Amino acid sequence: MTVLVINSGSSSIKYQLVDPESGASLASGLVERIGEEIGHIEHKYNGEEINIDETIPDHGYGLRKVLDLFDSVGPKLADANIKAVGHRVVQGGKYFSKAAVIDDAVQAKIEELCPLAPLHNPAHLKGIEVARELLNVPHVAVFDTAFFQQLPAEAAVYALDREVAEKYEIRRYGAHGTSHKYISEKVSEILGRNDLKQIVLHLGNGASVSAVVNGHAVDTSMGLTPLEGLVMGTRTGDIDPAVVFHLQRVAGMSTDEVDTLFNKKSGLKGLTGDNDMRKVWERADSGDANAVEALEVYVHRLLHYIGAYTAVMGGLDVITFTAGAGENDDRLRAAVCKRLASFGIAIDDSANAVRSKEPRTISTEDSSVRVMVVPTNEELAIAQQAMELI
Repeated sequence: MTVLVINSGSSSIKYQLVDPESGASLASGLVERIGEEIGHIEHKYNGEEINIDETIPDHGYGLRKVLDLFDSVGPKLADANIKAVGHRVVQGGKYFSKAAVIDDAVQAKIEELCPLAPLHNPAHLKGIEVARELLNVPHVAVFDTAFFQQLPAEAAVYALDREVAEKYEIRRYGAHGTSHKYISEKVSEILGRNDLKQIVLHLGNGASVSAVVNGHAVDTSMGLTPLEGLVMGTRTGDIDPAVVFHLQRVAGMSTDEVDTLFNKKSGLKGLTGDNDMRKVWERADSGDANAVEALEVYVHRLLHYIGAYTAVMGGLDVITFTAGAGENDDRLRAAVCKRLASFGIAIDDSANAVRSKEPRTISTEDSSVRVMVVPTNEELAIAQQAMELI
């Protein structure tokens, strides 16, 4: 039995055919540059990679091309015994604390939540609408916010006028919840303990941190939107909200211009010109002072959250690095952990330098806190939640 996992973006569709029981990825691919003059489709199956460059006018056309590739290149979806389509949805608001089978009412609620995730939910809806039309199997929405839906009020509530906050549903919703849930559960499984106090660092182009106690999230860095929190590839993370008013009054910038500045032109890109951490390290190694400073700012923000969440939880058992930079950047991990030496945290340099797709411990035996690297697998998590639900 398999699940087709779809992550539909504003101009892209990422997909993967997953066996939720074994965890195997049977096929995967990407449709990108939808709506541009020339689009691109990549389909991987059985060691073969097919690349197509052509105009992809809309998501419907793109997904139809993907289904054609499954038929012509493989694996045929009928033979793969596909049981469901799992859709990643960023924003579930206060309505979804777990995955949901998509019917017209659920789809309408996802659309209603678009103002809370204007960069994400509208794109997810395009993928859902097309996939429901083309694939006659149950469709399941798995929400990035679900894992954080039950955050304690002390962590979820902003000190904003209550009437305004309630009317416009303003609170901390978090994001990357599917990854944080998967990783925290994986760590508990590996260590054979359900009573852990964990900090999960999801460090990709988008970055977030969570505090998890006994399997339940008690805090997270992203807020109403994925803009709050850590320094990211192109996002500011935490910033004084008065900067918005200042730019509007002094620089004459519009709301949309500030939105674009904060979400797409800031973070590492704004500080260095590059949003790829590997390029930032190259700049720093070549003596670029801006890149050196950017890395210091990045690490400082991580330390800020690690310290805060340790206090919130009343202790700490495990720190886990995951996602692109978290899994692959040993220098970043070392820079963070060496600043935590006063907490009794120590990493094994040789273990930290190992490149592997397997979960592993990189701390020394006498470290007061276990430090782990655990690859995330949001597609598998979505497939498993979809299958469990149906």
